[in-house]
Amino acid sequence: MAEPQAKILVVDDEVKNVKLLEALLLPRGYEVVKASDGEEALRQVQQEQPDLVLLDVMMPLLDGFEVCKRLKDNAETCLIPVVIMTALDQVADRIKGIEAGADDFLTKPVHRDELLARVRTSLRLKQRIDRKVSLLQNIQDHLAKFVPHSVTRLIVANPEAPELEKREQDVSVLFVDISGYARLSEALPREQMNSLVERYFSRVLDCIYANGGDINETAGDGLMAIFAHADPPYHARQAVQAALEMVHQTASLDEQSVFGPISVHIGINSGLALVGPTKLEGATGTRWAYTASGPITNIAARIAALGGDGIVLVGPETARRVAGHFLLKELGQHQLKNIAAEVPVYHILGHLGRQP
Repeated sequence: MAEPQAKILVVDDEVKNVKLLEALLLPRGYEVVKASDGEEALRQVQQEQPDLVLLDVMMPLLDGFEVCKRLKDNAETCLIPVVIMTALDQVADRIKGIEAGADDFLTKPVHRDELLARVRTSLRLKQRIDRKVSLLQNIQDHLAKFVPHSVTRLIVANPEAPELEKREQDVSVLFVDISGYARLSEALPREQMNSLVERYFSRVLDCIYANGGDINETAGDGLMAIFAHADPPYHARQAVQAALEMVHQTASLDEQSVFGPISVHIGINSGLALVGPTKLEGATGTRWAYTASGPITNIAARIAALGGDGIVLVGPETARRVAGHFLLKELGQHQLKNIAAEVPVYHILGHLGRQP
């Protein structure tokens, strides 16, 4: 009975040895790829991505110990099982192989039954590792829905001690609200309302992520997004670009809606804010939010509340940064709730002939 299909890289500079291994492996359903020296072995691993490497020690260019070490030092290949085959039966050579990261050993001349047993054992190990890696990837993908991208990037960059403290940073903060939410929530059953909001938020989220933004929090009919970049004018333009795309995307949904007119209104403000992850503890569990706090955020929220359907409004610093890229209309000074000084507000009318 044939073994399950698997790809095995046989590395040996002796043609007769390769042919012998092929004669043992091919009838049992294994796919065999070959290399005759260490450098070719490394190339084959990259190109063929084998499930197992049977590796001779005494070879030209690079010996088996060095090949094994390089494979195990590489994050992309370190989980591939390596069985070292050697005519050397000394303890020192096995120690050297272990230090290089070998998973198992075979002494030449290779015994057929021992070879097949070690191949099966190594492949079972690889299958278990692959299943665990796949499970962890699925878990990571699922958790990514609940952890902001910026928090994820901080953890990936420094998993042992991620920098999760808030710090002052120049950002553009965007607030978007669905117009007519209160009217719809009274008129529609909860399940239908939730489905409708999800459709709108899905379009909105796509626009934010496509332009480099990160979601802070959603609440009923609105959400907050943060745009950050080393170049402050750039993240301001990206925030405005995302806003215009949201208006366009939700307008197309509005045309298809049977529930009456639904659209979004958006406010954006730029400048220094206290930015970083926030851990939210609740009775039902813990989640992370990526927040920007301070006057910049408060003004962005108040500006959003001024807008009508399909309107994008921005504060003075955002307007200054995007001038020359977008068509602006000054709406004058506005007294915003809980903001002491009046704030100039600008209406974004569209692009000035080129993308930001």
